[in-house]
Amino acid sequence: MSETIGLNHLGLSVDDLEASKSFFVNVLGWKESGYDPSYPRTAVSDGILRLTLWQVDRSLGGVEFDRKRNVGLHHLAIQVESESKLNELYRKIVDHPKCSVEFAPELLSGGPRKHMMFSEPSGLRLELIWQGNN
Repeated sequence: MSETIGLNHLGLSVDDLEASKSFFVNVLGWKESGYDPSYPRTAVSDGILRLTLWQVDRSLGGVEFDRKRNVGLHHLAIQVESESKLNELYRKIVDHPKCSVEFAPELLSGGPRKHMMFSEPSGLRLELIWQGNN
């Protein structure tokens, strides 16, 4: 029996807090809460998953994360409810000026699941996945 009961939230460092928050709120439809300008940081949630987004200090000369070289977050996979929602979000993301699509929706392990991979405005690598069951 596990001593823990699940994810409370995931904290992510971002290069552009406003652009990342705007992506989650305006593209994915999440809600913002808990903005703290003294850090600065904010929280966003889809009602199940909650992320805290923390602005990095640009004056310290930070570098982008390299998933093949650094220990840390390889990607964050977020589930969507339908194949049509996956395709709808793909169209929004591919048209977003600060997002970079790694690959469009495709079958995952032969299907029926489908997924896509992209980077949001601060460069966080995200996956949208449809389980193929509806």
